[in-house]
Amino acid sequence: MSAQRKDAVDAIIDQWAAVRPDLDTRAMEVFGRVYRLSRAMGDRVEKVYAPYGISRGEFDVLATLRRAGEPYTLSPRLLSSTLMLTTGGMTGRLDKLERAALLRRSPDPHDRRGLQVTLTEKGLAVIDEAVGAGLAAQTAALSALDDEQAGQLADLLRTLLAGTQDSAH
Repeated sequence: MSAQRKDAVDAIIDQWAAVRPDLDTRAMEVFGRVYRLSRAMGDRVEKVYAPYGISRGEFDVLATLRRAGEPYTLSPRLLSSTLMLTTGGMTGRLDKLERAALLRRSPDPHDRRGLQVTLTEKGLAVIDEAVGAGLAAQTAALSALDDEQAGQLADLLRTLLAGTQDSAH
């Protein structure tokens, strides 16, 4: 362990070492912290998005439409696959966002059976403000690292993520 102060994951590792010294807990040290960090930051951005009337899941829908570029339109199927949601889960999010006038659903002019989902002007304004607020919260948390450390961490996490996706069957 480095010279930094111990955290909750270190305590768990110490407990395992006491009862099962045969275990290699390196993966637990990494993924335990990744999981805790993800939960903590998820909770933090959830609070940041609340004043905009959206949850993290709804943010994801609006952000996906925004990143698509003008005219900020995608099919529900493409949204579902991009966000790895079931169609039922996506329908619930779209219903709520449509009631809030942040997006609209309309017939797809290229497919009589299809729909398209488009950001409204209000939705565009909300996502542009919410993404800035969310990034500010994430940047504040990242300030615990210097620029070089943040870059190294991003590179390491990219490598780790690629390895987990390559080995997942």
